[in-house]
Amino acid sequence: MKPICFVLSAVSLAATPIGAQDWLARIEPEARRVESRIVEIRHQIHQNPELSNREEKTAALVAAYLRDLGLEVKTGVAKHGVVALLRGGRPGPVVAVRADMDALPVTEQTDLPFASKVRATYQGQEVGVMHACGHDVHTAVQLGVAAVLTAVKADLPGTVKFIFQPAEEGAPPGEEGGASLMVKEGALDSPRPQAIFGLHAFAEMGVGDIGYSEGPALSAADTWEVKIVGRQSHGARPELSIDPIVAAAQFIEALQTIRSRTFSGYEPGVVTIGTVHGGQRHNIIPAEVTLSGTIRTFRPEMSSLAEARLRAILKGVTEAAGATGEVVRYERFAPATINDEALTRESAPALERVVGKEHLKRIPPSMASEDFSFFANEVPGFYYRLGQVKPGTTTGDHHTPTFRADDSSIPVGIRAMSFLVADYLDRHK
Repeated sequence: MKPICFVLSAVSLAATPIGAQDWLARIEPEARRVESRIVEIRHQIHQNPELSNREEKTAALVAAYLRDLGLEVKTGVAKHGVVALLRGGRPGPVVAVRADMDALPVTEQTDLPFASKVRATYQGQEVGVMHACGHDVHTAVQLGVAAVLTAVKADLPGTVKFIFQPAEEGAPPGEEGGASLMVKEGALDSPRPQAIFGLHAFAEMGVGDIGYSEGPALSAADTWEVKIVGRQSHGARPELSIDPIVAAAQFIEALQTIRSRTFSGYEPGVVTIGTVHGGQRHNIIPAEVTLSGTIRTFRPEMSSLAEARLRAILKGVTEAAGATGEVVRYERFAPATINDEALTRESAPALERVVGKEHLKRIPPSMASEDFSFFANEVPGFYYRLGQVKPGTTTGDHHTPTFRADDSSIPVGIRAMSFLVADYLDRHK
């Protein structure tokens, strides 16, 4: 048995590219060198969050850091986006890496010493502002990757395009923004990458772990708003009304049949009503009710089917009640994020070398949505999850006041993405 074991070990070692091992050895000390500064930058970004399409200070910080590294920097892409080029010293392909920079209208409730106290105006209301989805970590990690790869650029075979994106959470009403606008304004052009990578902090995974999906990774997100108009009356005389609240309740119930009776049991989908607004007083049946929500699917044809059913249900319910119904808006925010299968299969071994086999996990697709899909629809993309929870601590879910991503996730993210990019360039040179 011993000779057989020896042969298998030799085959295994031969299957591991020597160049890939060398890149990891080069990257690790550089990552350690920049770690403390990058963590400081993360704290600065977290303390000074900015809402979508308002990321002026964050973009300025990012651009200044990249210029100090000697990169070619372009600002003002899709309002506050930053695109930078790192040209390696050896010929090779072009790849892109993307990070998002915007924060959310959420009031922070953590005990972090660098917690946000920022307030701003969002849709006419004063709100707290917080990096409640980890975009501060994404931006910091990508700055660290830029620093690490700059340190080894003399031997880097190819070009890396760093895309720092505003408005991933969605532009304010009436504005354009996000990945779709970056693509429209040429973020993927001159030069055009042959692949793009992205990561996202993950509140369900510990620091040191990385998760990924092959194929479907994140769902598409449609948003909608509906108005139901009836006739107002005194609450004691419902027979004189056309009650929009009762019609709205029937609409809410019937809407769930989109998932349960229109989709196959094997077809992923989520139908959620997020807001219901109607009435001013307990004893008045109001004239109208407005509702809004989201529908999540993985295939464009299912999104179209869901919209058609929503419109049909609204028409049926309101006609039966004697009310009128209007779809004020039905918008497709972002298509599904589908990881390119070939790129995923060649990327997973690189991530495994960084964190170890036991820390690289296949995870199921998520019904959350990401506009990284606009980039991945243009060139092959691979999007993975970065564990953020330090052992012995807890975090709230994404988009909640108690969300917290631990600093110790940052060096893991820097090493993983730096090696993933260098390994790809080396294999495709």
